[in-house]
Order: sequence, then C-alpha cells, then structure tokens
Amino acid sequence: MKFVIGSDHAAVALKNRLRDQLREWGHEVNDVGTNSSESVDYPDYAHVVAGEVQGGAAERGVLVCGTGVGMAIAANRHRGVRAAACSDAFSARMARQHNDANVLCLGARILAPEYALELLRIFVDTPFEGARHGRRVAKLEPPEGRC
Repeated sequence: MKFVIGSDHAAVALKNRLRDQLREWGHEVNDVGTNSSESVDYPDYAHVVAGEVQGGAAERGVLVCGTGVGMAIAANRHRGVRAAACSDAFSARMARQHNDANVLCLGARILAPEYALELLRIFVDTPFEGARHGRRVAKLEPPEGRC
C-alpha cells in the first residue's frame, strides 16, 4: 500500500518511527516532513498529506502532531479525505470499519510510541465493512455547490 506521512515539530520522532514501521511492513511511504524540532505550522503538513490522498498519489495517510486533532481538522478540509484523530484501539478500528478513514491522525504528546504503533497496525489491517456504512460514508461529502 502507498502511504504519505507528515508531522509538525512536536512529533518528528514518532513520525519517523511510524514511517520506519510502515516500511518494515512492506509499504511504500512518502515522508513529507517536517524533519526538525524547529517550530512549524501543522496545517501546512496536513494539507500536503491530504492533497496526496485526495489526488490518488497515496492510498492512505498518517499525520502526527501534539494531539492529532489539529491535523485532522486541517486534513478534513479536502474532499474525499476522511481523517480520524485516534487515541484508542476501538476508535482506530471503527474509523476504518465504519468510516473508511483514509488518514490516521495521532498525538505524540498523548500516546506512548508503542501504543501509537498498535493504533497504526489496526489502521493498516482493518478493512472497511461497506454495506450500510458505505451509504453513510457517501453522505460525508458536502453536496455540490457547498464548501
């Protein structure tokens, strides 16, 4: 699977660990940064990752900041992107099974690295159930002429 991954300055170490794990699992990963602890604006990276998912350059994305919330808000501004900020296994599983989330957002300041890896594994391995959930996911997009 093709992934794109990005983070802000608060989450570089965790982003790198998640990137390396995805590659170890055999996935192709485009790391769009940031790569230092110098302060940056998280929406800049969220828009790059969401744009790659939206445009089809990546099947799924991973975004990491302090909480994952800001990244999710920014990424969800893109049509076709369903970014979910997850801090527990149940949410990560349901985000894939019921919401067909295509971007996982994690918080480096709230998750232990090993637990973040567990959430990533769930996000990677959990299929979308479709059926009634497909109808609901389709309704997540704004009607034409809006947004």
